[in-house]
Amino acid sequence: MDRIALFIDGANLYATSKSLGFDIDYRQLLKEYGSRGYLVRAFYYTALVEDQEYSSIRPLIDWLDYNGYSVVTKPVKEFTDAQGRRKVKGNMDIELAVDAMELAPFITHMVLFSGDGDFRSLVEAIQRKGVRVSVVSTIQTQPPMIADDLRRQADQFVELAELQSKIGRDPAQRPVREPRSPGMAEGRSGMPSFIERPSRPARDRDDE
Repeated sequence: MDRIALFIDGANLYATSKSLGFDIDYRQLLKEYGSRGYLVRAFYYTALVEDQEYSSIRPLIDWLDYNGYSVVTKPVKEFTDAQGRRKVKGNMDIELAVDAMELAPFITHMVLFSGDGDFRSLVEAIQRKGVRVSVVSTIQTQPPMIADDLRRQADQFVELAELQSKIGRDPAQRPVREPRSPGMAEGRSGMPSFIERPSRPARDRDDE
């Protein structure tokens, strides 16, 4: 039986599913890959703007944390570039790579939900440890959301659009978010009633 680990680049997967016109049903995503083997771990990586009173992604993070995902976050760093433009830095590549390398001896199949070409070297390193690597993204957008070198390096490329019937949800069916109340545990009894804020694919963000 396959020993599977999921590594989800949150901002990249959100941008990819949004470009295809559907939301990710994270409960169904766990069920789908749990049916394919023994699901060792499911990681979800995202950066958070901590100085905001309320982050639109917080209910998702809380729900994932209580429903089978290992959530890895870090604060977003804001800075001003040489032209005086405000930039945001929130790359999670290192955190994902470290976890993947540490878990590699205990799995047979890594599933990476990202099209970020920076992960090509990681995929190659994981493969050298005898682990099969699948990369989930899309080539149905213009331009494609997956870097060509990452797609070529993977043992298997999985088109996200082909998973829509299994792990997708129509944005039109998204529940309306209820007003927050003290002590309210958003999403613990079901899927969170919101979606992650728009974000460009990780490979397009300015990380310098």
